[in-house]
Formats: sequence, C-alpha cells, structure tokens
Amino acid sequence: MTIDWTAFTPWPALAGGLLIGLTAVKLAWLNGRIAGISGILGGLLKPTQGDIAWRAAFIGGLLVSSWLYAWVAPMPSVQVMASDSTLIIAGLTVGLGTRYGSGCTSGHGVCGLSRLSTRSLVATLIFMGSGFATVYVIRHLINI
Repeated sequence: MTIDWTAFTPWPALAGGLLIGLTAVKLAWLNGRIAGISGILGGLLKPTQGDIAWRAAFIGGLLVSSWLYAWVAPMPSVQVMASDSTLIIAGLTVGLGTRYGSGCTSGHGVCGLSRLSTRSLVATLIFMGSGFATVYVIRHLINI
C-alpha cells in the first residue's frame, strides 16, 4: 500500500471534523435532535408541523457550505471513475441501507458513537465492514 502524500490533507480534515462535531453538538443542545443526514432529509420528505424550518436550514447549510469553502480555498478536483448507472445503483443501495439500518454514517457513526450507543456501534461496524469488503472485492477480486 502506498500513500499519495499530495492528497494527504490533515488540517482541512481536522477542521471539517471539528465543524461536523460542533454542528452535531449544537443541534443536540438547541433542538434535542441527532444530526443524522438521512433522518433529517427523510423528515423533509414527510414533513410534520414545526419540523420543516430547521430541517431545511440544515440541508441548505450543507448545500451552501461548498460555495462558502470555494471563497476561502480552491475546490479540490473531483474525478469520478464510475458510470452513471453505477452511481445510481450505489446511491439507491446506500439509501436502502440507511432505511434498514435506521440511520447513516452521520447518525450512527458520529452522533451515536459519541453517545456510546451499542446499537450505533453495531451499525457502524456493519457498514464500515461492508464498505471494506466491497472495496476489496471490486478492486482486488473483480479488478474494476
């Protein structure tokens, strides 16, 4: 295994992690809610009274943040090495997994683990293990 040192960016990664953590804490303190993106977005798709504004603001902040970042630093180049159909199937599979797992990486991995949730620990181990296995099969066995 080799490390691409030109792509090694510990300071932006640290800053991003701190912002995610601070946002999760702030949402829990101010709204009593878990910052799970799939649950927040799902709540917008089936809105209930009094929940729309904060959910829309949270999702809007996710969308606007990349434009704000572009004012401070150059955007990284993105190279997608997959077909449109592969991306669509992958997105639907992840969406299905978040529904079956009752949450996503942000809900279980960030917020659940920080609350010492056993359920989140099991979910995180399962989706991380599944991700590792998928990459191994695709990159080393199938050789795509």
